[in-house]
Amino acid sequence: MVKPHWDATAYEFESRRTVVFASRGMVATTQPLASEAGLEVMRRGGNAIDAVVAAAAALAIVEPTSNGIGSDAFAIVCKDGKLYGLNASGHSPERLTFEELSRRGLRELPTHGWLPVNVPGAPAAWAALVERFGRLPLKDVLAPAVDLARDGFPVQPVTARNWRRAMETYRERLAGPVHRPFFSLFAPGGEVPGPGDRFRNPDGARTLEAIASSNGRAFYEGEIADAIDAFSRETDGLLAKRDLAAYQPEWVEPLSVRYRDFEVWELPPNGQGIVALMALGALDGIALASMDEAERAHAMIEAIKLAFGVALREVADPRFMRVQPASLLSKEHLAELRAKIGSEAHVPPVERPYYGGTVYLCAADGEGNMVSYIQSNYMGFGSGIVVPGTGVSLQNRGHNFSPDPSHPNALGPRKRPYHTIIPGFLTRAGEPVGPFGVMGGFMQPQGHVQVLVHMLDLARNPQSALDAPRWQWLQGKRVAAEAALGEDVIAKLRARGHEVEVTDDGTPFGRGQIIWRLPNGALAGATEPRADGSIAAW
Repeated sequence: MVKPHWDATAYEFESRRTVVFASRGMVATTQPLASEAGLEVMRRGGNAIDAVVAAAAALAIVEPTSNGIGSDAFAIVCKDGKLYGLNASGHSPERLTFEELSRRGLRELPTHGWLPVNVPGAPAAWAALVERFGRLPLKDVLAPAVDLARDGFPVQPVTARNWRRAMETYRERLAGPVHRPFFSLFAPGGEVPGPGDRFRNPDGARTLEAIASSNGRAFYEGEIADAIDAFSRETDGLLAKRDLAAYQPEWVEPLSVRYRDFEVWELPPNGQGIVALMALGALDGIALASMDEAERAHAMIEAIKLAFGVALREVADPRFMRVQPASLLSKEHLAELRAKIGSEAHVPPVERPYYGGTVYLCAADGEGNMVSYIQSNYMGFGSGIVVPGTGVSLQNRGHNFSPDPSHPNALGPRKRPYHTIIPGFLTRAGEPVGPFGVMGGFMQPQGHVQVLVHMLDLARNPQSALDAPRWQWLQGKRVAAEAALGEDVIAKLRARGHEVEVTDDGTPFGRGQIIWRLPNGALAGATEPRADGSIAAW
């Protein structure tokens, strides 16, 4: 593998971060305490897989605005030069049917409450990763997260801002006994934690201990499952203990496309990583580096819209898809998409929601192990349901099911929905380069494309690629853009027909992490300036 062509000292946007280098280990997350938890486990003899699980469990505690013990998860593991994919998204309850929805007087799933809650996959992901690839017992791996939950931690600034905003929304929308435990946990005494305020989740600490001592099964078959089942029955939910007991995460083969002289890897559906792959495959035949910034952004936006146009029609639980995912990445199909990229903004024949609420993290060690990992509730805190006595907030991923019975992603029993969270990985000539990801609902494949174009086309280093101003296609011709993109670029995009909405709020534009292994074995890490991002290095 040739030496990277980027300058390690360059930075853009308003960040004052530089690339971080290390040799023995690295953990990159949105929270300093989570990054340190991962590195602590590595220093105690764990490998990158142990470290990423430790950091993920810690994030479930210290950043509840985006994820929790009741989240879903996906991972790409690089072990001995080979890539392994893990799909730990949960299936819907057995009782989730159109008939049940109709009985309740509904035509589609609501955003909050029990109905959009699927089986959480994160605890099973932690156990599966450590069991197959880790070096330490799960009890040791989860110990830092247990300590953070029991002893408490000071809330970081960006997390505090998101916490306050989310609570304003949840208080307007949620009421009744089903949501009372949620407000008791996350707004104790009616107060929302501010920057530096200490927050504790002792019930979550006990739940993590139960997960650790049972290799995850307490959550799906034991005391935690019993608590979830009881609260669901008490408050008219659909999720039952039998749904939890039937769940297993799935090991899958990652998919890839060639982009420039790299291979970009994503997980197959039900995740939306295939959106990034289709867009990159279409752009691979276009000389982006020779374009000005506005022309390049236009091409990327159009490629993203075309890729979403396919994915939102076809991506679902793979058991129900009408096409084989690999066929969407054929040279012929990618050429068809490329040919549709014109000089003017087009309106795709699909609409989409644009919610988020996710954490992305990655880890690498000195032995060559690397992990790209993503974990999420949805729409911030998720469903607004906390199971009493457990400290577990539940995701609301079922909201991504289609209300159209003829759609492959139609809601139904024991199905996985179209899922937004996607971990990415880079190789070059078959040699591992490293994990990357950008979280944020339907921003995620858009973030993947932008960050990779910055690195692979424009020779920006990983930190500069994360610092660079971003845009996000919203729907139709609507595009949100950071003001730092520049007035000239924005004006040129508008001249092409894009309806650009400028914002200085970094929330809609995702939060990324990158680790790149250099030819000499050194690790180069970058973290997100729009979050409380942190790299722990050894």
